[in-house]
Amino acid sequence: MKRVLYLLIVVLLLPSCSKEVKKVSEESRIAQEAFGLAETMRNAYIKNDRTALELNSTKNGYRELIGAIKSFDSAELTFTPRWVEIEDSIVYLNVSWKGTWIVRGKRTEERGMAIFVLEGRPLKLAQVLRANPFRQPE
Repeated sequence: MKRVLYLLIVVLLLPSCSKEVKKVSEESRIAQEAFGLAETMRNAYIKNDRTALELNSTKNGYRELIGAIKSFDSAELTFTPRWVEIEDSIVYLNVSWKGTWIVRGKRTEERGMAIFVLEGRPLKLAQVLRANPFRQPE
C-alpha cells in the first residue's frame, strides 16, 4: 500500500518538475547577433584588423569607418549595449562606450553613446551615428 501511494505521488509530481523549453524569438536572435557583431568590430578595431572590419561592414560602412579611424599606439574600448531597435531589415544598436587611447605616449580617455546601424543577413555595420568610438581620439 505504501509503495502504491509513493508511486502515485512520484507520478503526479514528475510532470510538474519538467520545464517547458521556449523557442528563442526572432527578435532575440537578431539582438544577440547585433551584440556579437559589435564585439567583433570592437576587437578588430583594437587589433587594427582592417580585414575583419571590412568583412563585417557593408561597402559604404567600411568606407565611412576607415575614413574615421585615426592612428593610435594602443587602445582599450568597452561597449555596453543599451537598446536594440529592429525596423524591417535594419537594426539600430545603441551602445554606450568608454575608451582609452595612447598616441605617442599621450593618454586620452573618452566616452559616449553611439548607434550602430546594421543591415543584411548576416548583419553588417552600415553606419555609426552620434559619438563614433572609432573616430577617437579626437
